[in-house]
Amino acid sequence: MKGLLLLLSALVLLPACRQAYSPKPRGYFKITFPERSYAEYRDSLCPFTFTYPAYGVINRDEVFLDTVPDNPCWLNLTFPALNGNLHLSYKVMKGPADLDRLMLDAHRLTYKHVIKAEYIEESYIRNAHGVGGIWYDVGGNAASAVQFFLTDSNRHFLRGALYFYNIPNADSIAPVLQFLRPDLMKLVESFQWMP
Repeated sequence: MKGLLLLLSALVLLPACRQAYSPKPRGYFKITFPERSYAEYRDSLCPFTFTYPAYGVINRDEVFLDTVPDNPCWLNLTFPALNGNLHLSYKVMKGPADLDRLMLDAHRLTYKHVIKAEYIEESYIRNAHGVGGIWYDVGGNAASAVQFFLTDSNRHFLRGALYFYNIPNADSIAPVLQFLRPDLMKLVESFQWMP
């Protein structure tokens, strides 16, 4: 009986040894990108307007570190289909000292990602509406791949930071970031302060 069982086992297992085993490559979820269309953000409470991708949803940021935000113009532009969020925080400046402090804060917050970042590239911004600032591309496995600030250097300052609700893996975020980047640039290029 043992011999018969051994013979049957050998017959079943022998064909399995003929093919070389190779592991399947790691797979990623298929990402379906939304249709590109745009909407204009305009609110009487906020002294600015901009064009944003209509596949995003704008909400007021009502809680900041368990407190109420400084300003009703702190916004979240959420991208539900892409599992991401652009945080926009607005500050009113009272003078040149505020501008220096806010620019230093924006720079410091961006460079906190240097631990995981492969690089941080800064690009100066100046759009057709006279709005200036700095755009930061943060490469590698950093938590935020894009950050920027916009200002009139006098009264208004807006900071933006893009985050995704998943582990910051540059390889898996790359296609989504490549899709989002032109729409974020359109937001910056269309941004203007209201009188």
